[in-house]
Amino acid sequence: MTPAIKLLQARRIPHEVLTYEHSAANEGYGSEAAEKLDIDPSAVFKTLVADVADLGLTVAVVPVSAKLDLKALARAIGAKKASIADPVSAERATGYLVGGISPLGQKRRLPTVIDDSAVGLDAMYVSGGRRGLEISLAPSALASLTNATVAPISK
Repeated sequence: MTPAIKLLQARRIPHEVLTYEHSAANEGYGSEAAEKLDIDPSAVFKTLVADVADLGLTVAVVPVSAKLDLKALARAIGAKKASIADPVSAERATGYLVGGISPLGQKRRLPTVIDDSAVGLDAMYVSGGRRGLEISLAPSALASLTNATVAPISK
């Protein structure tokens, strides 16, 4: 049981936990989840940690079928620029390993921005806190739990 799942259970948030066999050779964690679980990649979201100028680490949640637009992320939270965070810093701040970073239940709660493409979905899929573990939940529930900003941050 990961901190992400514990949080959802404690808050009684409707969700579904899905598992798949992660291949160590595959580094496209989100796309692997979409493929192995037979889910539309536009509904599967990856959790990326960015270093935003003057604000520090920030979580970006974007579809695996898209790329994070770092300029758009910075704009969404009122900063001038952002870059992908060092993996060690991301792991230290979230308490999760790269490839299994969940936007939920992080060791240190980081500001979060969810791509606006999630808004039209009934359910979105995010990492459950380890490779091979996905959580399905309503986008509004994720936004509420993470106190997220919703903005167009993918390209």
